Amino acid sequence: MNIEKAYLVSLADKYEIPAFCNEDPSQFLRWYKRDRVCDIECASFIAAMLAFGNRKQFIPKIKIILETADKTCGCISSWLKHSCPDFPKGKEKFYRFYSYDDMHCLFSEMAQILESYNSMGDFFKKKWQENKEDLLLDSIISQAFPESSIVPKGKNSANKRIHMFLRWMVRQNSSVDLGIWNWYSQEKLLIPLDVHVMQEGIKLGLLPKNAGATKKTAIKLTNEMNEVFPGDPSRGDFALFGLGVDTEK
Repeated sequence: MNIEKAYLVSLADKYEIPAFCNEDPSQFLRWYKRDRVCDIECASFIAAMLAFGNRKQFIPKIKIILETADKTCGCISSWLKHSCPDFPKGKEKFYRFYSYDDMHCLFSEMAQILESYNSMGDFFKKKWQENKEDLLLDSIISQAFPESSIVPKGKNSANKRIHMFLRWMVRQNSSVDLGIWNWYSQEKLLIPLDVHVMQEGIKLGLLPKNAGATKKTAIKLTNEMNEVFPGDPSRGDFALFGLGVDTEK
C-alpha cells in the first residue's frame, strides 16, 4: 500500500468513531433502540432526506419531527401511520424550500409502505428481489416515492442523501453505520457524493478537475475507493470528510 492509501485508511480510522455522530445526522440512527428496526429505518430516512445545507439548521428540524412523533404516538412509525398528529400543514416553509405540505407528502408515502410491510427495509428488499437484483437499490428507493419532491430522483445525479441513508443501513462492522440490512452487499454501495467530498477527491487526483456532482462521478470515486478499502468502498466517505477537516485546521 502506498502512502496515499495508508493516509486515507488512517483518516477513516480516525473519523469512523462514535464521536463522529455527535454533530452529524447519523446521530439519529440511535434515536431508537437497536431492536426497533422499523423506527430506526423511518427516523434515519427522514434524517437523510433533510440532511443538506447547514447542520445547525437541519439537525434541529429533524429533532422537531422525532420529538413530536414520540410525544404524540410513542414512536415515529406509529406517528406516520396515524397521519402525523401535531405536525402543521400548509405552504409555509419547514426547512429551506420544503413546506410543511411537502413533508406531509413524504410522510404519507412512508406510511403507505408501512401499511403493507413490517418495515421499509422489508419493502425495499422485496422490490429489489422482484427486479431480479438488476437495479441498484438507490433507484428502487427513488421510485418508491413518486409524489415526494424531497426524495432525490435524478437518474444521472449523485443522489447523495439516498446513498448516505444506504451507507447507514448496509455497512457492517461499523461504529457509526448500523448495518441492519444484511441482505444487500456493502460492495454495491456508492460514495455519498457531495461537493465537499468531490473537491477532496479532485485534490487527491482521484477525480478529474472538471468532475461534476453526477452519478458517473460517484461511480468513479467509489471505484477508486475500492482500491483503498476493498469490498467496502463507501468507507472512503469518512476518509474524505476527515481529510477536509484536517485541511481546515
